[in-house]
Amino acid sequence: MNAPLVLLDSASLWFRSFYALPESMVSPDGLPVNAVRGFTDTVTRVITERGAGRLVACLDADWRPEFRVSALPSYKAHRVAEAGDGSEEEVPDTLTPQVPIILDLLDAAGLATAEAAGYEADDVIGALAARESVDPVEVVTGDRDLFQVVRDEPTPARVVYVGRGWAKAEVLGPVELAARYALPESNAGPAYADMAALRGDPSDGLPGVAGVGEKTAAKLITQFGSLDALLAAVYDPRDRVLTTKVRNNLIAAKDYLAVAPTVVRVAVDAPVTVDRSDVVPSRPADPDRLTELGRRWGLGSSVGRLVSALERSAR
Repeated sequence: MNAPLVLLDSASLWFRSFYALPESMVSPDGLPVNAVRGFTDTVTRVITERGAGRLVACLDADWRPEFRVSALPSYKAHRVAEAGDGSEEEVPDTLTPQVPIILDLLDAAGLATAEAAGYEADDVIGALAARESVDPVEVVTGDRDLFQVVRDEPTPARVVYVGRGWAKAEVLGPVELAARYALPESNAGPAYADMAALRGDPSDGLPGVAGVGEKTAAKLITQFGSLDALLAAVYDPRDRVLTTKVRNNLIAAKDYLAVAPTVVRVAVDAPVTVDRSDVVPSRPADPDRLTELGRRWGLGSSVGRLVSALERSAR
């Protein structure tokens, strides 16, 4: 099998690095660089342990896209910074200045980044995964929302879920996803998205359907095959599967369910722009600059490990 195309859910990974490592990791001038070091080490592990042949760090061009907010105004509303016009995400003060450093490191290393105007990183990942027909795809994320991209054809797509840290990373494909949530294996990825719409997600401002938790949502999607088929059954007088309570709850949530798929499903048609070749280089694009960034920001051995990983990947 070919070496995988690895798609990084970048913001998810640098947020997790920020919270996993102490802010006592600082640059010579005292700026915390815990997220930078953690993210850099994650990239190194992806190259060495996952054997990435191609790699793209996927970015949010818009963390709260207008098309999702228009469909569901509550989408991520609670994450909006209190000060400002509502377009800025509330991010820890000591994380914000670390993001440009991460992007500088990726650039100097020669690793690709990608974004799509008006879309989230999830959409970039979904679009790149959907269009890949040559290599297997691995999505590295701490966000369960991306479970929906798993598939077997035309090339395998798996999620490397690092929600509990790299040491406890789980690799999920259709078989594992189906077993974990009692979903149909044949369409586990899309079924997960449909289940997530029914279940809702308070962390994203998705109310879900009253009285329908994760287990009930999975059971309904498995019974009917898809959210569309389930909603058709709600108004089918011949249906004898839905209980009166569940039917009434689905009817009460009809306005939410009409827009939920737009909000929950990744936009596989997002107009993605990749800044360079996604092939993992055998050496940094600008080794002197990469070394200087490591020195400037006091990144210890993280940069050296990344350079070694690039060199080993070419062997």
